Amino acid sequence: MSYEEITEAYLKTLLPANNGLIKEMEEYASIHKVPIMEQTGMQLLLQVLHLHQPKQILEVGTAIGYSAIRMAEAVKDSKVVTMERDPERIQVAMDNINRCRLQDRITLLEGDALEIENQVSMYGPFDVVFIDAAKGQYERFFHLYEPHVTVGGLIISDNVLFKGMVAGASEIPSKRLETMVKKLRKFNELLMNDPRFNSMIYPVGDGVMVSIKKSEKTSV
Repeated sequence: MSYEEITEAYLKTLLPANNGLIKEMEEYASIHKVPIMEQTGMQLLLQVLHLHQPKQILEVGTAIGYSAIRMAEAVKDSKVVTMERDPERIQVAMDNINRCRLQDRITLLEGDALEIENQVSMYGPFDVVFIDAAKGQYERFFHLYEPHVTVGGLIISDNVLFKGMVAGASEIPSKRLETMVKKLRKFNELLMNDPRFNSMIYPVGDGVMVSIKKSEKTSV
């Protein structure tokens, strides 16, 4: 095992065990191969939310509602708007949200995140935008929803190291993944060099970037 794998494994041993519906969702995701956030990455996300205490959160990519529920439970007076285009996952997510009795605080919008920006804008502005959807579209998501983030707000992006491939730590097994990895590298460079944001990539989970919006202007 590499140093990174050993470190990640060690960190996981320190995390508290989940139970109830959260554990059920994790087991469902594993069985049905639904991508959800790695546990160490999730703990970083929740830690940032605890510090920032956002009121309005936007999530790009609901899947089965796992991250939306974790975020809503972490910040008790927050509201989460989340987007999903897959009908089957929408139904599972709604069932999970209802079981948690969070339907008054989590709004699930049905549709492609690249096509429903006008609908999303009705719920903004947002203190946090969490991007965890199609990896090859991260730059487009950013340009579309960054204007809806308040100054001082955050954009948090998951999977920005994508199994070590983005950093060159592991081989890229296909042309399709090679294209996606190139897009993620471009996205990382874009945010790390955008003067409006203070960004850092944290090598936990699958790589989490936290970007603090300093200004609306293109230069500072």
